[in-house]
Amino acid sequence: MKRLFLIRHAKSSWDHPGLDDIERPLNKRGKRDAPFMGSRLKKFNINPDMIYTSPAKRARKTAKQIALNIGYPVEKIEQHAGIYTSDMNRLLLLVQETENSIDTLFLVGHNYVLTDFAEYLTGEVFGNIPTCGIVGVAFPIESWREVHQEKGEMLFFDYPKKHRHEGDV
Repeated sequence: MKRLFLIRHAKSSWDHPGLDDIERPLNKRGKRDAPFMGSRLKKFNINPDMIYTSPAKRARKTAKQIALNIGYPVEKIEQHAGIYTSDMNRLLLLVQETENSIDTLFLVGHNYVLTDFAEYLTGEVFGNIPTCGIVGVAFPIESWREVHQEKGEMLFFDYPKKHRHEGDV
């Protein structure tokens, strides 16, 4: 059994329009949501064997905050440039090339491709994975090479706004 958790980076800041896209940081809400979603994963005892992240600052910070909240060593997080400029084929290849000793993989990246990838893998319709949203997918396989279209079963779909009360930011 292999498990893949697709995690969209937390909300980013647009306060500095001259900043390169890859350098955009998290905004106040993003800095709140990433640790919160990490605590959600910890609550359900979901621990990765590996975390892959886009090199974009907002994705790296999201991955780091989640790692800190679940007790995953931040120095073991791997950056993959292809996640930043990704399409579904690149993501699929990255997953399929993952070492089989890894049973649980977190992939921290960007929309629209994460939503498309989640739909491709599960056959479910998400429409949009919100910022800091997580889709957990299980595969009844022994090798990551066996990951293909609609081979995955959705475990859950969670995101910060599900847990906010009226009037929250």
